[in-house]
Amino acid sequence: MNKQFWSSRIQNLIPYTPGEQPKDQIFIKLNTNENPYPPSPKVLEAIQSAAGDALRLYPDPEAQNLRAALGEYYGLKPEQVFCGNGSDEVLGLCFYALFTPGRQVLFPDITYSFYPVYTELFGLDYRQIPLNEDFSLPVEQFLGAKGGVVICNPNAPTGRTLPLSDIRRILEANREVPVLVDEAYAEFGAQSAVPLLEEFPNLAVVRTMSKDRSLAGMRIGYALGSADLIAGINCVKNSFNSYPLDRLALAAGEAAIRDRAYFEETRGKIMATREKTTKALRELGFTVHDSNANFIFARHPDKSGRDLQQGLREQGILVRRFDKPERIQDYLRISIGTAQDMETLCRVCAELVK
Repeated sequence: MNKQFWSSRIQNLIPYTPGEQPKDQIFIKLNTNENPYPPSPKVLEAIQSAAGDALRLYPDPEAQNLRAALGEYYGLKPEQVFCGNGSDEVLGLCFYALFTPGRQVLFPDITYSFYPVYTELFGLDYRQIPLNEDFSLPVEQFLGAKGGVVICNPNAPTGRTLPLSDIRRILEANREVPVLVDEAYAEFGAQSAVPLLEEFPNLAVVRTMSKDRSLAGMRIGYALGSADLIAGINCVKNSFNSYPLDRLALAAGEAAIRDRAYFEETRGKIMATREKTTKALRELGFTVHDSNANFIFARHPDKSGRDLQQGLREQGILVRRFDKPERIQDYLRISIGTAQDMETLCRVCAELVK
């Protein structure tokens, strides 16, 4: 590839690789942590209502109605809420707005693989701290950071969760630097750090509606924090793209966050299916770590992760596997689908590990 006209800033940049979105055939798709259930019917009604003549006009750059709905949901003021085009964009804006070049940012070595991409892209210094052997977080090594801390809770791809008491320890030891907690999967069983926002003005909590509200196709992410911290993220947003969310996404997001009954119903199904699948795979000899996310992290002692992933694909099931670090090469990250999807997965796994 000829990189003659590429900026020197990206000559050696290795971008994030998204999960496969198949086009050649129909799969049971358990590789990108999407919600197996459709969005709330109220979301579809809101999108249809918004899809009118007003689409010729720019959307609200401040996302006022959506921020108000999120503020009401979390017990925060609207000025403590930032909305963006998916949590990936929101995370990127947070990295740029909150972390300073020359001051080292800490995050785990096994976590969401976009974090090192952001730090490289924005010229930030960082250190990846190895997780413990059981994939738990060595909390002591995140105390007293010089430039900031990033924690994914529950962690991706392991599904392990950090208790709120440990989040508090990290915040108390890092009062002078930003602490970013990525809660993309928190609604599936983790304790949220949102209650700590009032006490810690350096805390930013980032969330998405892709997983728990079935809106991966709408790209709605948001950050919660002090008004001053959110103002900094807005400063970057308005220097880059003043209109990150379109009219349909704004309407969909507001309807989704207000329909709590539907959310509780689908979340309950996913959590119940997760526990049933974990039990079934363990009975087949798999090591499956406890998860508070909408996915599980599993390996089999007698089969390589590569062989299992390929065997599942040949049977029409997609799962995710990561080559780095080496100690997770034999693990599969398996999204939780419908009960029928997961029964099929377990049946095929049983055949593959005979």
